[in-house]
Formats: sequence, structure tokens, C-alpha cells
Amino acid sequence: MNLSSFSWTRHPKSFTVDENGVDVVTAPHTDLWQRTYYHFRNDNAPVFQMETAEPYFSFVVKTDFAESQHRFDQCGIVVYLDSENWLKASVEYENAELQHLGSVVTNGGYSDWATTVIPASVKTMWYRLSRREDDYRIEHSADGAVFHQMRICHLHKGTGAIRFGIYACSPEDSSFTARFSHFALLPCQWAAHDGQPPDC
Repeated sequence: MNLSSFSWTRHPKSFTVDENGVDVVTAPHTDLWQRTYYHFRNDNAPVFQMETAEPYFSFVVKTDFAESQHRFDQCGIVVYLDSENWLKASVEYENAELQHLGSVVTNGGYSDWATTVIPASVKTMWYRLSRREDDYRIEHSADGAVFHQMRICHLHKGTGAIRFGIYACSPEDSSFTARFSHFALLPCQWAAHDGQPPDC
């Protein structure tokens, strides 16, 4: 995948982009979150994205977060439309025993957060983001071959041209190097639904 079509929405503390992928060094107190429960708004995480109007595609990337060491350190995939409309998926460090594999969908300035606990020994994760018009599916994989669904969601502003890619951040007072590799843009791997027909 040609990364020359990607650009920074916000630049990280430092970074490298080459034929092997992307390394991102996070800055402290960077995050993406809007309002819900915590009642604060954070919109300063670095985001590296490309734009497409293609309504059906899948995006795959491998993340390496072996250097994450502080609560909420994270890196993963993102569809960042604007400060109040986006989705992300990542592994968030918690402590030496556990971390959270999860996703956040933000529509109209309100975020949700869906998570599951995984061992802290996990240091890499693959993600696959699939788009079917304004609906999206996020999957994860330990090996880049077998993917498991994390969620299906809708972005109210996720029609037409969108931007998608990667992000990394450290919401508290920390910094780490996140590594992204094995970028791939594929035909949509999310098959059309073959059950109950739509209502319209």
C-alpha cells in the first residue's frame, strides 16, 4: 500500500514513514474522546489518514505496542471525519496484568466505549476496517489471517468521501513508540447480508 496518499491530521511528537511502515512517538496528554460519562472533550491525538470515496473496501494494518507502559497508552485504526464524528479501535494498556481491546464510536459529539480484557502479554494486534457505504465493521486478529468481529456500527456523517488510517496517543503523562506495518487496502471483505431483507 502506497503511504504517500496519507497525510497527518495532527502531527505526533515525532515519527518516521518508510517502506517498512510507520513509527509514531506519542506525546503526553493526547487522546480522542467526546463528552460521554467523563464530561470532558479530548481531540488532540495524531492521526495519519488517506481519503477515499470508495463505498466498499477493507483496510488492514498490524500494530506493535511493545513499548506501551502507562495506563491508556494506545494505538490502532481510525476513521476521523471531524472532532465530533469518528471511530477508533485499539489496545489500551492498563497495568502489568491486563489491557483492554476495544473500540469507540463517536456520533454528534458523544462517544461510546466497548471493551474486552486481554492479557498484558499481548504486544501486537492486527485490525481490519471494512466499509459498506455509511456502515462499518471493525475486526481484530492475532496473526493477520483469522479475524474476529469487534463491532458493526454506523457513522452519521460517514457517507461519500471519508478519511481513514491510524492513530496513537498517550492520554496520561507518558510517551511510547507505536509501530504500524503490513498496510493493505483490499476489496471489501465484509460480505453483503444474506438473511432478513431490508425494510426499504
